[in-house]
Amino acid sequence: MEGKEKLLAIGQFAAIHGINKKTLMWYDEIGLFSPIYINPENGYRYYNYHQSSLLETILLLRELDVSIEEIQAFLAQRSAASLNTLLEKNITALDQRLTHLKAVRKTLDSYRQNMVTLLTMDLSEICLIEQVERRLVTVDISPDISFDKEVELILSAAKDYQLRRLHDASYGTMLPVEAIYQGNYSHYSKLFLEIPFPIKKTGLHLQPGGTYVRAFHKGDWNNISNAYQKILSYAKEQGLTLSGYSYEIGINEAVIERIEDYITQIEIPVL
Repeated sequence: MEGKEKLLAIGQFAAIHGINKKTLMWYDEIGLFSPIYINPENGYRYYNYHQSSLLETILLLRELDVSIEEIQAFLAQRSAASLNTLLEKNITALDQRLTHLKAVRKTLDSYRQNMVTLLTMDLSEICLIEQVERRLVTVDISPDISFDKEVELILSAAKDYQLRRLHDASYGTMLPVEAIYQGNYSHYSKLFLEIPFPIKKTGLHLQPGGTYVRAFHKGDWNNISNAYQKILSYAKEQGLTLSGYSYEIGINEAVIERIEDYITQIEIPVL
């Protein structure tokens, strides 16, 4: 073989590129990528190093989920311009998937923190915590809006912000502090969504960072007034003033079957 290009058996060539030799056989069968030489006596396929660049391009495009048909079309008229067009299109799609995956990661972190809370905290305890500033998408509601209508509103808001599923974001309800002081514990004014990726839109609600009082309520919302009365007593004892809104969020929906076991986390800024 001296003076000639080195031929690599299909297994060797596949190993160099980290793929199964069956993939190379399939690529050959569909006319996507063929060996440089086929032994006419035994049908063995052989490749050389000069083919590596083209194969790596094909493998890269496949990692981007480019279809076989699109790759075949590119190979039929291979040029810098056609590859640039193909890459631009698929890099945009990849960026969108990465944004979605980052959002899913943030949501999973939120779920995990909720489970840590359930497993480690005394849910009957009222305490002070520090919160970071958040920007929330909100939907106005009133006490006479049905639960079904609230679900429809929050689903519509999720769709407006290109969320694939409602659970791609944290969501909950907002109760004005004025209503709490007046004893109107069911006079919710807003639903909120915390979009798990940066958004540049006007009209978002700014949830302030700082010190919050945190409490929990177990069960349905018919007797959530008990939790708010305890919060008011705690705030009075500590010399604290509630401010802005109460932010309620369910933290164990994924692990319960009965509404009696539902746990609502309540967080309210304090001065």
